[in-house]
Amino acid sequence: MSSSPLSSAQAARTAVAARLHGIMKDAGLTGHELAARCSWHKSKSSRIVRGKTPPSDADIRAWCVACGADDQIADLIAASRNAESMYVEWRQIHRDGMRRVHEQTVPLYQRTRHFRVYASNLVPGMLQTAEYATGLLRSITDFQDTPDDVSDAVQARLDRSRVVRQGDHRFALVLEEAVLYYRVSDDAALAGQLGYLLSVMAQPNVALGVIPFGARRTVWPLEAFYAFDDSQVAVETLTAEINLTAPGEIRTYLKAFGELSKIAVRGPEARACITRAIDSLG
Repeated sequence: MSSSPLSSAQAARTAVAARLHGIMKDAGLTGHELAARCSWHKSKSSRIVRGKTPPSDADIRAWCVACGADDQIADLIAASRNAESMYVEWRQIHRDGMRRVHEQTVPLYQRTRHFRVYASNLVPGMLQTAEYATGLLRSITDFQDTPDDVSDAVQARLDRSRVVRQGDHRFALVLEEAVLYYRVSDDAALAGQLGYLLSVMAQPNVALGVIPFGARRTVWPLEAFYAFDDSQVAVETLTAEINLTAPGEIRTYLKAFGELSKIAVRGPEARACITRAIDSLG
């Protein structure tokens, strides 16, 4: 498995920079000469080539025109946009609050037929109750110091989660047992959340597994990730969401999900794990 999804995003950016560098060399230009043709500061082309400054669409157009490579503009802009969309900081995603990002991902949730979710830190968003989500989103808002639209964001999250009960969607979810104990909301909200997990497990389109504390690990705990069919994997880190679309990387995450699924318990054993967590709340 790759060591980190961050490396994939960086590799995509590096590939764009390498292509731009090759175009400049093919044109017989130095970095300073290119910068002069583009009316840039003399160090800008060097920063782009070294991956220090991601090029804008306008930068790519100017670069290609200066090098007589107009035919490569569209392809390079597409590659650059894909590289930048792979790694998006939460502060950028949540700059206007959290409601908007939930609404924007509704089409992705609606067209996905098979969800595979591994949760190592939180109950997955599509299974969250209003009270649990409120506690969680309040914490995120305070930590990130982003605009407070918690109430609207919670409703948007619940609206997006209708796919669990409506339409032709299947959900395979694997939770680390620790998730059942993390108090990201008050005890009453956590108890209600765990009770909801017991309820939703009965749905025929939901397969929920729990990896017990004492399980013999063949795959170490990973960052939380969401696989949408076989076309995209979203990985959540502290600072950013990383969206992977390369087939090889998707296969790696699906392989990891398969191995983690083998460790998880289901049915009565999973229910027992959840019930113990509820009982621990006293």
